[in-house]
Amino acid sequence: MSTSEHDRWKSLTVRRPDDVRTAPGGPVPLTWQMEKLSQHDDRLSNSRLPVDFPYDIERGDAGDALAALALRESIRQDIEHGRGGRVHEAMELGATWTEVAAALAVAPDEARTLLRQWASGQHHLYRGDVERAVDNPLGLSPERHAAVLALVELADDERARPEGKGGAA
Repeated sequence: MSTSEHDRWKSLTVRRPDDVRTAPGGPVPLTWQMEKLSQHDDRLSNSRLPVDFPYDIERGDAGDALAALALRESIRQDIEHGRGGRVHEAMELGATWTEVAAALAVAPDEARTLLRQWASGQHHLYRGDVERAVDNPLGLSPERHAAVLALVELADDERARPEGKGGAA
């Protein structure tokens, strides 16, 4: 991202999670969101200091509280959006469903459901791009979609063979 985009972001007033987008509409890096959240949180913390606090501080207001709520929700959504892709990566790199489930603090079948849902969304994205005749479609082609769904069928402690490798990981 450019310096001008970062400057625009720093001056942006956030009141809703939808406000957290770049000028062209893309996602804002989590580090930028966390930086802005920290500034609002600092001011809100300062509001709890005594009125006669001896140092010059900036106190928070309702705008800071609303911005903190919106930023936290945006961060939560961005992190949630990335879960399925990370599950896919872990499985392709040789993790087991038991390990993935432990990392997510869920049961293996819940982790499988997460991957299925992610794969479905990625496949839908691919099909939409193909229908619109996009040169480099995003998402999962039918073959890649089938490969992801094959990962779902692995037993809880079974490892996938990482691509390009001869044996199990």
